[in-house]
Amino acid sequence: MATHPRWTVHWTPPHASWLNQIELYFSAMTRRVLRHGDVSSRNDLIDKLDVYVIGRNESAKPYK
Repeated sequence: MATHPRWTVHWTPPHASWLNQIELYFSAMTRRVLRHGDVSSRNDLIDKLDVYVIGRNESAKPYK
């Protein structure tokens, strides 16, 4: 680290549960929106993702 003084080492917990939650979220979004979705344009993709995120936020429950 002496050769790169601007770099900082950050300790990450061994379980990294917050990262697991993010991976679950993106996995669910991929399965429900992206995997079999028909997307005609970039704006169509953005609209479908917005609908998913808004719907998910309205009925959000913790992952188990």
